[in-house]
Amino acid sequence: MLLAESQGFVLPLIVGIVCLVIGAGVALLIPGMGLKKSQQKAAQMEKDAKAQADQIVRTAQLDAKTSAYEQKLEAEKELKERKQEASNLENKLLQREQNIDRRDLALQTKEDNLEEKHNQVNQKLQDLDKKEADLDSRINSIISELEKVAGMTSSQAKDELFKQVEEKTAIEMAAYIKNQEEEAKATANEKSQELLAFACQKYAHEVANERTVSVVSLPSDDLKGRIIGREGRNIRTLEQLTGVDLIIDDTPGVITVSCFNPVRREVARLALEALIKDGRIQPGRIEEVVAKAQAEVEENIHKAGEDTLFQCGISKMAPELVYTLGKLKYRTSYGQNALRHSIEVADLASIMASELGLDSHLARRAGLLHDIGKGLDFEQEGTHVELGVKLAKKCGESKQVINAIACHHGDCEPSSLYGPLVIAADALSAARPGARSESLEKYIERIEALEGIANSFEGVQTAYAIQAGREIRVMVVPEKVDDVAAFKLASDIRERIEKELTYPGQIKVNVIRETRASEVAK
Repeated sequence: MLLAESQGFVLPLIVGIVCLVIGAGVALLIPGMGLKKSQQKAAQMEKDAKAQADQIVRTAQLDAKTSAYEQKLEAEKELKERKQEASNLENKLLQREQNIDRRDLALQTKEDNLEEKHNQVNQKLQDLDKKEADLDSRINSIISELEKVAGMTSSQAKDELFKQVEEKTAIEMAAYIKNQEEEAKATANEKSQELLAFACQKYAHEVANERTVSVVSLPSDDLKGRIIGREGRNIRTLEQLTGVDLIIDDTPGVITVSCFNPVRREVARLALEALIKDGRIQPGRIEEVVAKAQAEVEENIHKAGEDTLFQCGISKMAPELVYTLGKLKYRTSYGQNALRHSIEVADLASIMASELGLDSHLARRAGLLHDIGKGLDFEQEGTHVELGVKLAKKCGESKQVINAIACHHGDCEPSSLYGPLVIAADALSAARPGARSESLEKYIERIEALEGIANSFEGVQTAYAIQAGREIRVMVVPEKVDDVAAFKLASDIRERIEKELTYPGQIKVNVIRETRASEVAK
């Protein structure tokens, strides 16, 4: 604006100076004219020049003012716009400052909160460390007290806890096992029953019980004194030569022969019968008769082994196995002759193997030799299973036969199908009616033990042993034992029976859970 105003004053001044110069020039150029005319003309020219200069000045001033005004308006507009922009920028900056202040305040608040929480967390951690140390001390003290009170260490308590957890999860396991067993039984139970029924139907053998002969009849009680001899020399000689104990008491007409070795007992029986029949009872004669009885028993053993092989259709077997097999003729189990039992097992195993498409001859051999250890268990240490396996390995029997001997009482897992066949045949032979006998006292004890085991479990209402102790029926309280737990209970009772009782054949465990709904109409 100052620049425009200065231009408005300078421009007229310049125009006036130009007019004066032009007038002076004109006056100098026309010296010859008349002064008056020249003055008039000069005056007129000066007047015109002034008027023109005034007009130019006015025009220039007007243009200058217009231009200045326009520039002023433009400048004011521009200034206003810049002021507006500056104001907007200032407002934005102010808003940003306010936002920054708010954020700063919020951040400060968050930092304060975080710091406070951090301090609280540190304090809590310190408190927790103190509490943990205090709890550890208390736990150790409680554990020490519990160990003193309970009489068990922490490891034993841990084992007890694991046992409780196992019992809690056992129901789920029992449910799973139940489903699996039902699925397997759906297809296997019917076929196995048909197979066993066919084997029993096809095998026709007389039912017979044989008891160990331990009593020798006397025609007269006078012979007791002669058998004892002077100062007991006759009975002492007989006992030394045979390895048995002769029991001569007040029982009329009998002498009891006692010995754990069935072969020695048979030798003593034959010798006594021969001496009684001959009538000459003295140490020299006793030696001769005992020697003859031993030779007779040895011959009978060899003959029994060979006859058994012939009866079973087995052509070749190690002589030691044949001899041991013959010894089973004088071995009994629950009144059942061991050799007769082995022949039955061989026949049953062979029949089932034929139905299953297996080698019937191999099954018959495994069944015949499954109890071969019973011919040695009265002479050597070990169970009849261990002794049988050892002898079969020594005589070069096949792996299937050795495994069948080893697993027929569940001591190991069967490695072939011949093992389960021998197990089934062994159970069939022992469990058939009349196969085994036991005293009334042992029978009553077994029945009471069966019912006692069943009644010892929680939730059992009552238990009855039926079918001569071959089945135990357990009635449970339905509010305490559900359907799944019933299967677990049956399994637990079975395990207890197998672990604690000795019995012929097999025992079936039936757990019965009954729910009754009753109402009274009035």
